[in-house]
Amino acid sequence: MNQGTFLKMVQPFQDKLYRLAKRLLVSTEEAEDATQEVLMKLWSNKTKISSYKNVEAFAMTMTKNYCYDRLKSKQASNLKIVHSNYKDNSASLQKQVENKDSLDWVKQLMQELPEQQRIILQLRDVEQYEFAEIAKVLDMKETAVRVNLSRARKTIKEKLIKKHNYGVS
Repeated sequence: MNQGTFLKMVQPFQDKLYRLAKRLLVSTEEAEDATQEVLMKLWSNKTKISSYKNVEAFAMTMTKNYCYDRLKSKQASNLKIVHSNYKDNSASLQKQVENKDSLDWVKQLMQELPEQQRIILQLRDVEQYEFAEIAKVLDMKETAVRVNLSRARKTIKEKLIKKHNYGVS
């Protein structure tokens, strides 16, 4: 496999790898490093890539595992989860402030979720993965993925309703 073929294969899901890494790690730099590391590992094993049924799912699993390793390492003692994919540039300043407030609140709520629910929510609602793909990446049954996603959404919904009905909690 030459470099051009490899790049054509990984480019469609490279941003997804980055967003997953960004969800799990501290900063843009950490996420970029994680993405680069996973792509380098894929490149170094390019002769085996054709034997994988789903290269994207394999790369997502590699990214998840690499990020977990980083979080467990001593270097990562100050990492936290952040996410900032959403921007609405066409909205008024007031609307932008409200959107940022809402996004910050949802980020905070997502941080409070159990780790597995957080990842499933990211993969399903942000990355638009199918349940079968999420189950494969996380080595879970589809029903467990559905249950965890439902619980995560329910928790966030309840906390948002509570915040909007009772003010700041």
